[in-house]
Amino acid sequence: MGVDYQFTLFRFLMFSDSSSLPFSRRQFLNGLGGASAGLFLGSCKTIPSETSSVTLGKPRLPWPVVFKGEAKFHRLCEEAGKKNWAALPLAQRTVTVGKAITGTPYGNYTLEIDDKIESPSVNFETLDCWTFYETSLAFSRMVKNSPSLWSRESLLHYIELERYREGRCTGNYLSRMHHLEEVFADNERRGLGQNVTRSLGGVPVRRNVREMQAAWKQYRYLKSDPSLIPGIAQVEARVSALPVTYIPRSKVAGIESKLQDGDVLAVATQDSGGYTSHVGLALRDGATCRFMHATSSRSKGKCCVVDTRISQYLREKSSNMGLIVFRPAEAPVLG
Repeated sequence: MGVDYQFTLFRFLMFSDSSSLPFSRRQFLNGLGGASAGLFLGSCKTIPSETSSVTLGKPRLPWPVVFKGEAKFHRLCEEAGKKNWAALPLAQRTVTVGKAITGTPYGNYTLEIDDKIESPSVNFETLDCWTFYETSLAFSRMVKNSPSLWSRESLLHYIELERYREGRCTGNYLSRMHHLEEVFADNERRGLGQNVTRSLGGVPVRRNVREMQAAWKQYRYLKSDPSLIPGIAQVEARVSALPVTYIPRSKVAGIESKLQDGDVLAVATQDSGGYTSHVGLALRDGATCRFMHATSSRSKGKCCVVDTRISQYLREKSSNMGLIVFRPAEAPVLG
């Protein structure tokens, strides 16, 4: 995993701090882990075609392990059909899904589902900050397809598309992107969104990321297979070298009017061990923008919530340094 990143062709920002526990960032900023430069990001941006010929199949792990809350999923599909969510633009679809799953309990380490085998997964029963935004986005992309394709397999496909390097899970833990810094860059290169932080006044920041290698015992896969740690270390070295920018906290109120529904908002942290600590979605509210996210704060219900305006949220903790903004794009529909 010692290959240098080739990210000079696209803007890449870092992501957020959380109102959650310190491990939120470790859990959500998934340490990259590949075996070669080919598994990482290329140097030129690609644009997805309008349709995808992906063959949907069974997951590598049992359905009860990779897909929790199936009854809730079907209720969401029913609501999406009745209210014609598919007719909405992606941004509005995403926040509509996000609002529909508010109230879902907050949970930690929801992606650590096995000791050895890595697989795309969905959990509607408990969400953390990463899986809240990810599930909202994946479901909104899924409903752009014909209702006949609204299924567990389809939703896992869109999760895999966003969560894994080059959109493909190999079954190895290191094929998952564990740091949002890489997620944003990888997805942007594949035409699945744009990191707009720099255009909103972002300034550079540089960190020595060591979260996962330092706290490896907190991760089920790493604890079960310590041979993965060198790969995680190489991944975090590359993440450390990324050209990250963020919007300083004092400047966020001034750019709130430019944020759009469904923007992925990552909170940059003062913690020198990483770039971000939390993530959620932007929700327009008149002239302001509210923060929709999964929070571990008991005072906020320890669940998925529509919170205060983002500029105010950032002032709630001294460790919240600023904001990184990624704007998702449509994904290919299933052919």
